[in-house]
Amino acid sequence: MKYRILLILFLYIIKLNAQSDLLDELESETLQEEKDKFYYPAFKAMKIGNLQSTKIASKRDFYLYVSHRFGSLEDGFETFFGFDNANTKIELVYGFLENFQIGISRESVRKTYAGSLKFRLLKQNEKFPFNIVYYSTININSELKKERYPLLDFKDRLSFANQILISNRLNNYISLELAPTIIRQNLVYEPFQKHDQFALGAGGRIRLSKRMSFNIDYVYNFSRHEKSIYKNPLTIGIDIETGGHIFQLLFTNAQSTNEPGFISNAEGNWEDGDIFFGFNIVRVF
Repeated sequence: MKYRILLILFLYIIKLNAQSDLLDELESETLQEEKDKFYYPAFKAMKIGNLQSTKIASKRDFYLYVSHRFGSLEDGFETFFGFDNANTKIELVYGFLENFQIGISRESVRKTYAGSLKFRLLKQNEKFPFNIVYYSTININSELKKERYPLLDFKDRLSFANQILISNRLNNYISLELAPTIIRQNLVYEPFQKHDQFALGAGGRIRLSKRMSFNIDYVYNFSRHEKSIYKNPLTIGIDIETGGHIFQLLFTNAQSTNEPGFISNAEGNWEDGDIFFGFNIVRVF
């Protein structure tokens, strides 16, 4: 009987030690997750508003991106504050490899088809303070008709954008990004506009709650001609996260959501109230 009691006590002590070790391990993992969470991701969605963020689809993740930009609020009831003149973009994104994604899309503005790729160069961690990502896209304007423009070549339909996205998650509430950008438009819409353009984008995210954040981005086009009717794009909005969906509600002065479109040809003007309400809906599978 005495030996049985000793055996039971021995097994009970082992169980207590095992539970203690397991709790320590779980606590250590939780602390590590919280520590890693500080550095990554800087942004919850692949776009801050219009500007690309440093977020990339994980390997084998499939994303559906629906972007909608209504017409100008300036038109008032005539177009029901722009609801009659909407631009829609459908984009499919796939995490082809870890830290590498590809995408295809179609946008209503100029009936534009586009392909893109995005891959991570460096990741923010304890030793390096930035996320650095490369993004590239090629756009095809299918609205141009050969019957109307007899001298039109296929290359005239093409426009390109290449960006280096540099972000930093300052803390658990604030993330910032810079985006040096080169735009190439084989066909420009103003006779004095350069085909090759250099721009610098900047954006940020402020977390308001566990599932909501305030976002803003702006792009300054250094190559824009002083007589151009187009403006630099400014976008403000909020992200609302609901499980597998992210809703981005925003106001912007650019109706196009493609990089060559909104960086080069933002047609609205915030000072005149010529802005567009829109949203992005993101679903991951």
